Amino acid sequence: MAEHPSFTLAVLLAAGGTAGYIRTRSLPSIIAGLGLGTSYAFSGYLLKTNKDYGAELALGNSVLLLGSAVPRVVKTKARAPVPLTLLAAGALATFYYQKKFREFRFGV
Repeated sequence: MAEHPSFTLAVLLAAGGTAGYIRTRSLPSIIAGLGLGTSYAFSGYLLKTNKDYGAELALGNSVLLLGSAVPRVVKTKARAPVPLTLLAAGALATFYYQKKFREFRFGV
């Protein structure tokens, strides 16, 4: 069950990065979108197959997504929908995967 958000975010980030590149020819968009999307897909695979470090990788990806969204929200003064969506997705994913990490690691 914990792999579903990872696979969903993998698809959304890859599609968003590709759309950002097509719209503005922004190489950072496609590199970040495909890179983070691939990393989320790999963490989803690790979680699905019960291998080590799946939750840790997903949590790291989520913190990275959240951290990359904060400067964008500040820069746009919270008026653009894309940075706000990234911020919300990063915050929700970070909360979810820190909870899963604690469950897997400590049984809490």
